[in-house]
Amino acid sequence: MGIDTERDIEANLQIGPTDAGMVRLFIEAGTTEIPMDFEPDEAREIAEEILAAAKAAESVGRKKKR
Repeated sequence: MGIDTERDIEANLQIGPTDAGMVRLFIEAGTTEIPMDFEPDEAREIAEEILAAAKAAESVGRKKKR
């Protein structure tokens, strides 16, 4: 299975700062909870990757609509 494989799983994503100065991504799916802590610089890099992926997804969506 890859990133393009669709799955029928619901998940909740929460993002926020921790009291230790980290950025936490907290993923909850059913009974599974995954807390992921990142240094602020790492979180910025992740944000840039998300924005780049969103831009790429938009261009794919435009190509399909033509």
